[in-house]
Amino acid sequence: MTTHQQDGDLRERPIGELLKQLSNETTTLVKQELDLAKAEMAQKGQQAGKGAGMFGGAGILGFLALAALTAALIMAIDKATANWLAALIVAAVYAAIAGILALQGRNKVREAVPPAPEQTVESVKEDVQWAKTRTQSARR
Repeated sequence: MTTHQQDGDLRERPIGELLKQLSNETTTLVKQELDLAKAEMAQKGQQAGKGAGMFGGAGILGFLALAALTAALIMAIDKATANWLAALIVAAVYAAIAGILALQGRNKVREAVPPAPEQTVESVKEDVQWAKTRTQSARR
């Protein structure tokens, strides 16, 4: 059936029937858009969760590294320098490693932003435009 034939059929149908069809199609469309938004938000949440997990991992690994290596490194450096200087050198190295891990975690969290369902917003805009077009052609 061509578009011209469909338009002719729409013009011959009662307004009540057309409004009922529009209502049914709108309900289906809204349900589909909500499903799309849910899926998109779940994906964004997973990305944010990975970034947060990296922050947690950075904290745990920083603590374990501090506990396990501090004593060994201070003892090794203590042979060449004073105790306090050896401890300061080890602390600076740990701070650099923790900073790198924190930056990587921040980047993962940024990948999940913005949390708005962008695909759904675009799809809704297209649906509104489609509905406007259908409304205008039904009036003719």
